[in-house]
Amino acid sequence: MDMAPLIHMPEPLCLIENTNGQLLANPEALKILSAIRQPVVVVAIMGLNRTGKSYLINKLAGKNKGFSLGSTVQSHTKGIWMWCVPHPEKPNHTLVLLDTEGLGDVEKGDNQNDSWIFALAILLSSTFVYNSMGTISQQAMDQLHYVTELTDRIRARSSPDVDEVEDSADFVSFFPDFVWTLRDFSLDLEAEGQSITADEYLENSLKLSKGTSPKDKTFNMPRLCIRKFFPKKKCFIFDRPTHRKKLGQLEELCDDELDPEFVQQAAVFCSYIFGNSKTKTLSGGIKVDGPRLGTLVQTYVNAINSGDLPCMENAVLALAEIENSAAVQKAIAHYDQQMGQKLQLPTETLQELLDVHRDTEKETIEVFMSSSFKDIDQLFQKELAAQLDKKREDFCNQNRKASSDRCSALLKDIFSPLEEDVKQGIYSKSGGYRLFIEKMQELKKKYLQEPRKGIQADEILQEYLKSKESMTDAILQTDQTLSEKEKLIEVERMKAECAQAAAKMLEEMQIRNQQMMEQKEKSYQEHVKQLTEKMERERAQLLKEQERTLALKLQEQSRLLQEGFQGEQRRLQNEIQNLQKDMNRPIYPCVLS
Repeated sequence: MDMAPLIHMPEPLCLIENTNGQLLANPEALKILSAIRQPVVVVAIMGLNRTGKSYLINKLAGKNKGFSLGSTVQSHTKGIWMWCVPHPEKPNHTLVLLDTEGLGDVEKGDNQNDSWIFALAILLSSTFVYNSMGTISQQAMDQLHYVTELTDRIRARSSPDVDEVEDSADFVSFFPDFVWTLRDFSLDLEAEGQSITADEYLENSLKLSKGTSPKDKTFNMPRLCIRKFFPKKKCFIFDRPTHRKKLGQLEELCDDELDPEFVQQAAVFCSYIFGNSKTKTLSGGIKVDGPRLGTLVQTYVNAINSGDLPCMENAVLALAEIENSAAVQKAIAHYDQQMGQKLQLPTETLQELLDVHRDTEKETIEVFMSSSFKDIDQLFQKELAAQLDKKREDFCNQNRKASSDRCSALLKDIFSPLEEDVKQGIYSKSGGYRLFIEKMQELKKKYLQEPRKGIQADEILQEYLKSKESMTDAILQTDQTLSEKEKLIEVERMKAECAQAAAKMLEEMQIRNQQMMEQKEKSYQEHVKQLTEKMERERAQLLKEQERTLALKLQEQSRLLQEGFQGEQRRLQNEIQNLQKDMNRPIYPCVLS
């Protein structure tokens, strides 16, 4: 997909403004997202000011130097800043970098919107980077206090289960991967005399205190939340990049002016982010592109501003509403285009039209199925089915009209000379009736031999012959060579012929009605077939997601048992049992009516 719109992002842009206690999605940023039709990998970076976040963002954006939010007048606008760049390692993907600019210290405590900004960064990202200075101390944990407020800020479902399982139990299924970057880290990575990795250091730092005092609870709360909510955790340590006097100009310095060890550590960090950060994906395996990300931003911000909690399920449903409506339009456009190419009216038979319709309908439903998701009660599929029914009816009507028009034109062309001869009195003589009938038979044969007259051929012919009955009868009555008895026999023959033609037309009409009924049933069966297949795929995807969540919860349960936290382990066991119940619950396709 053409990424031309990215030329408009030589530097970051505010995505969500946070001014005077009000959150606002920036229309200019949403416009940029709406042009990005590729899947997005969303990396959010959060941390206190002056912790060197800008350097990491520059590196991830492929810029060597020169960018610093602190250097712009707009930096006073707090909120979430966005920078979209082509993904350096995933072709046809866009890397969206989010910087939660302006988060303050825990002591500041003057703006609850900082908590909302933190919650939004979690909801929008596929990888969440927390950047802090020094070691993982209690102070560093305290500065991450926003994580403990997530249960008050986010909902997974629009309504909790009947057994009122804690909603946050679902967080692990859609939360981003968690990366902790420790800047100016000066300790040796050791535990009990053994060297350890940065990841092991993080795991050790997340161990809980066994006391029950308020101090112990304060100690445990952020650790429990990080362990419980984030499915994947990673840690990187960075040496001091340069001597103290130059730290203030870190964003302006070239790599050769920085400590080589630090430059190497930054390169390893970037390599990990590029290689391991997943495409932003919603429940059901729905990959997020620019327009979808923009819709999520607006849905969450609107929820917060109206006093609600941003809800993952509601956001997905809002997204589904927009996209399923577009999926119906896309499918119908495909139907129109294909029918225009494949169909030439009038068709020789109704079945010919229905066969083309059925093949195109099958493709059309496939187009809808590939673009739709979370179509609750199949409302949009039913809308598609109704539109396809109407399209089929319209084509049948067009087909009848095209056939009628062609047949009427043919009859006029073929029989006009005969009608002119009748007017001239050529058949008003002895033996004229026999000559007239022979000519009529010859012209009827000529008409019947004409190709592609369509399904109205017999009906229009009979209508024409009926309209000429008085003319035929006049010629019959004026023919002196025929006796009265012969004339009566001839009248009866014509009536019988007319009745036979009417019976044939009635039979054809019944056959066509039967074909239409069969087609409607086939349409219904095709919808059900494709819906069932899609629901099977979605079921398999859901099971995959649930199995991943279950594995993570079992892993955490095992750790809690090893650390001797039976109380927390029992709460987790309750979550595991409920998840297992969900996994065993059968999913049947709704019947389209």
